[in-house]
Amino acid sequence: MTAHPASPANRFALTPIGRIESDYPDKFGIPRQPGLAPAARARLVLLPPYDDPLSVRGLEAFSHLWLTFVFHHSPERWTPLVRPPRLGGNARVGVFASRSTHRPNRLGLSLVELRGIDTGNGGVALELSGHDLLDGTPVLDIKPYLPWAEARPEASAGFAPAAPARCPVAFSDEAAAALERRDDAASLRALITQVLAQDPRPAYRRGAEARVYGVRLRDVDVRFRAEEHEGGTRLRVVALVEDGGSP
Repeated sequence: MTAHPASPANRFALTPIGRIESDYPDKFGIPRQPGLAPAARARLVLLPPYDDPLSVRGLEAFSHLWLTFVFHHSPERWTPLVRPPRLGGNARVGVFASRSTHRPNRLGLSLVELRGIDTGNGGVALELSGHDLLDGTPVLDIKPYLPWAEARPEASAGFAPAAPARCPVAFSDEAAAALERRDDAASLRALITQVLAQDPRPAYRRGAEARVYGVRLRDVDVRFRAEEHEGGTRLRVVALVEDGGSP
């Protein structure tokens, strides 16, 4: 006998095992796939009772991890058709043919690099990079990545056959000077460049425009605009505004 979708047999209670502390305090600007901004750093802080150091014994032998998480800032409703940014934000495909955040259970899957494990003070925190996770993201599970089993270079990738084209990024003199005053200047510059190279503007906005956008990275609001550049578009950082400060 087949259980009805709404029956208790098909209901599961999922409890977060940890939460993400991320370079991305806002959704806007987060790369749409992991690995596109290698400079992005995060900590996955495990929650009790999962923060026992025994739970990660042997994990240090793996370089990459799969994280199952919840798109906690996405609406709980879902639709059968979505508009992937890779198709210009206009063409519709089925939700299960996409990686849209608007999913029936709001579950996400991300491949991240493991850079270290902190078991100090009796807890557990995983140091990550190359992620695409919003600050505060609830993580439901961790699994080691096995390249011999899970890497399939010959696989077809539908409407996203290759990584998106990258936009050139430049810094105004004022923005560069503000950046150099920071202790994390080198890593923040790399993060800004890698994030803006994805052109985080809405899919329907392409080419130069007068509007100045802002994307928050770490504790900084990065102000940028698009301009013409050798027949294409370049994004120029025009100002850095630290939390509670001014450019």
